Amino acid sequence: MKFGSFNEAIDFAVDREEAANKFYLKLAAQMEHAAMKAVFEDFAAEEKLHKEKLLAIKNGKIELPTVEKVMDLKIGDYLVDVQPNPGIDYQQALVVAMKQEKAAFKMYMDIAGMVTDTNLQNTFFMLANEEAKHKLRFEVEYDDLIDEN
Repeated sequence: MKFGSFNEAIDFAVDREEAANKFYLKLAAQMEHAAMKAVFEDFAAEEKLHKEKLLAIKNGKIELPTVEKVMDLKIGDYLVDVQPNPGIDYQQALVVAMKQEKAAFKMYMDIAGMVTDTNLQNTFFMLANEEAKHKLRFEVEYDDLIDEN
């Protein structure tokens, strides 16, 4: 993946965050229980915030935040893929979300490794870090759900 400019790379990331927002809104709409619906609506809102942060970075309104290491429980790495469809239960939705976040993390890390501009690398590392945080939250939620059953 090649980007002609910093702005082109940011625009790509903005598009990815918009897609993630729509993904979580669609997943939320498939949930039967209000609490489960709210979890995915919260994640949709976070993806929207990521988009806003990217646009602020692009427009020079904020500096890139520092990136801290996020723990990976690797729960999602060992679960069978689940398709998001109507009637999906909360446990299955968590699996879908973990896999989605892992893919987003990997994509942003791969892009960070392909670009040479330091600011651009740091932007994609920041995005990868955000996706790692989401994956961790889903893994913790999944682990807690399994422990209850």
